[in-house]
Amino acid sequence: MITPDQDFHGAPLLRVEHALESGHGDVVTATLTATGQGIFEAFVNGTPVGPDVLSPGWSSYQWRLRWRTWDITELVPDSGPVVVGAALGNGWHRGRLGFTGGRALYGDQLAFMARLDVTFADGHVQTIVTDETWRAAPSATTANDLYDGQTIDARRHQPGWNTTGFDDTTWAGVHEVAFDPTTLTAPIGPPVIRHETIRPVRIWTSPTGKTLLDFGQNLVGWTRTTITAPAGTEITIRHAEVLEHDELGTRPLRTAEATDRYITSGAQDVFEPTFTFHGFRYAEITGWPDHLTHQLTNGAIEAIVVSSDLDRTGYFECSNPDLNQLHENVLWSLRGNFLDLPTDCPQRDERLGWTGDIAVFAPTAAYLYDTQDFLADWLTDLAAEQHAQHGRVPLVVPDVFLAGPTDPARDPEKDRAVTAIWGDAAVWVPWTLYQAYGNPDILKAQYDSMTAHTRGVARCLSDTGRWDTGFQFGDWLDPDAPADQPGAGKADVGVVATACAYRTFDLMAQIAAILGHSDEPEFRVLAERALRGFQTHYVTDDGRIHSDCTTVYALAIEFGLLDDQQRHIAGERLAELVAESGYRISTGFAGTPVITAALSSTGHTETAYRLLLERKCPSWLYPVTMGATTIWERWNSMLPDGTINPGTMTSFNHYALGAVAHWLHTVVAGITPAEPGYSRIRIAPRPGGGLTWAKASLHTPHGEIRTHWHHDGDQLILETTIPEGTTAVVELPGTATATVGPGCHRFTATCLSPASMVASTPAPRGAGGGT
Repeated sequence: MITPDQDFHGAPLLRVEHALESGHGDVVTATLTATGQGIFEAFVNGTPVGPDVLSPGWSSYQWRLRWRTWDITELVPDSGPVVVGAALGNGWHRGRLGFTGGRALYGDQLAFMARLDVTFADGHVQTIVTDETWRAAPSATTANDLYDGQTIDARRHQPGWNTTGFDDTTWAGVHEVAFDPTTLTAPIGPPVIRHETIRPVRIWTSPTGKTLLDFGQNLVGWTRTTITAPAGTEITIRHAEVLEHDELGTRPLRTAEATDRYITSGAQDVFEPTFTFHGFRYAEITGWPDHLTHQLTNGAIEAIVVSSDLDRTGYFECSNPDLNQLHENVLWSLRGNFLDLPTDCPQRDERLGWTGDIAVFAPTAAYLYDTQDFLADWLTDLAAEQHAQHGRVPLVVPDVFLAGPTDPARDPEKDRAVTAIWGDAAVWVPWTLYQAYGNPDILKAQYDSMTAHTRGVARCLSDTGRWDTGFQFGDWLDPDAPADQPGAGKADVGVVATACAYRTFDLMAQIAAILGHSDEPEFRVLAERALRGFQTHYVTDDGRIHSDCTTVYALAIEFGLLDDQQRHIAGERLAELVAESGYRISTGFAGTPVITAALSSTGHTETAYRLLLERKCPSWLYPVTMGATTIWERWNSMLPDGTINPGTMTSFNHYALGAVAHWLHTVVAGITPAEPGYSRIRIAPRPGGGLTWAKASLHTPHGEIRTHWHHDGDQLILETTIPEGTTAVVELPGTATATVGPGCHRFTATCLSPASMVASTPAPRGAGGGT
């Protein structure tokens, strides 16, 4: 591991040039393996070694520093010298990180480590490594930070610095950096890459004279700018997700500057700030010369979308355009926040791997994309952080609260607490992956982590069997909670926590049985204890659940805490409360992912549709009517008058409340696994809400499942495709259950026509200000 003798504004260039050994024939293969402290871009003979950006990504660096390996055979000539180059940036290792003001949490030196192996025709291998023969120099980047942006002075660019024949005699030296080699590990998940380019859909002048660009989609990445301007011209680009009062709405960014600055060379310059990233739909440009406006309007600036390299697996579409937009918003929020690890938001001074968000969103994610390796990598970090904290699952992974400075305004008990939902990610996420992909290896790999959390929860139970001690987030972001108290929801935190404890104990008993572990009885006893505590102290004789709000009934129904009679009563009461709320959302993080499922599973499918299709705030479709293209953190992140929520915590790209897409996939489209990994399938669509058709597809480990239902008069017609090697149970309303094998199948049922169901006429969407 080497570092430059000079820091060079935190963005040094490194290079080495070596002759290839002769007498061994042609080059057969060549591979480069590299990692670093900070982020890097690697080159061989002037060409990027791969599509990766922001490598090696962000892991729990104290215990896991991942390397990447590239096949670069095509970049290495059979004879002549080879140059390996690297450009370094601060990244997560040394840049600003978290909202407590932390910087350089993992170390104050940037460093790079690489190994190039060249194999010749006779089997000889020549190896080139990072050592003291490398040279270092400043790059054109004079400042870089993930939160604040990047400054590039094109006048400082050194053409050919990473190619053969370049004179580096004036460059500085490097020296070795001490580090723990046991932290080096192979990556499990995919790299971050550029995915697509988006050109602005509108360019205009704001009331204060600023030039604004609208890319039409709230996205994560950066802008690429091409300009030919007099040397020394400084262009500044600020980014934000929304507009407010027809100007760039930057207040939700808090202290993140999200600003890139470019200084031109006088020739044609292409600026791409690859040592930062922004969450934005809108950009504000200052400094662009008036006489070069034609360049700006002719495509000089475009947005580059970046996220982890995931394969799309699941699709959904229906007859309601607003539901389609909602689904698309969920998709884009996943893409923006699955950037090397599952983060809460991609734009403000946070961007952390909050455990609670992915705990509730994992089933939706596992349908939309192949997230098996991506989440397995993050879970490995979770286990490492957990091991260092005596079994406690941190609130964020990697844990910047442990590594960084303490916020004096923050309750330290919150950071040390064993928490429901957030901590339960240790169990719920592996279980989701097992259900989606059918691979028990994830359960085996995470078993120690899962059991440590489960026993930690057991220690938190009071003598009554309830989890009513310590800090809890509860039903976080209940829309009825005060704006400055997002945890002050209607649902009693003990009810929420005890319900989650039961689910975790019950899942662990199932997992222990699947893996053949002897501690299954221990977890069964814990589940029974939590169940008794819940029943005894939270369920009244007439079936009411303590705090009598939508979230507690939804959790009790979906987590299996009620007997048949209680479940029926709870379903009736839940439907009644939803109606009393005017079919507007009344749940937060805990209740929102399960409320539609709790309604439909207790015979209130039309109520679930009415809740889903409501357009007044708070609702899932309210942001759609406001022009949203991603899921908001708060139901009212933007108020109906187009102003931003006055709270200090408002993001327009948070996937957690988009967990309702799971209901679209499993109930509206009707695709669920009857056995883990879809080796057996259940096809059980439940039409309603005035929808005339819906279709979905899912690529599973066994092949693709397809469903498409539509109304033809009073007939419901379902067409489904079942992959080879599987069977499916097909259930349609009012018909007998059928079991079918691989192939295409068609079913019909008599049902109500859409006209007799809930109307679903789309409301007009707002134009300005939405994400």
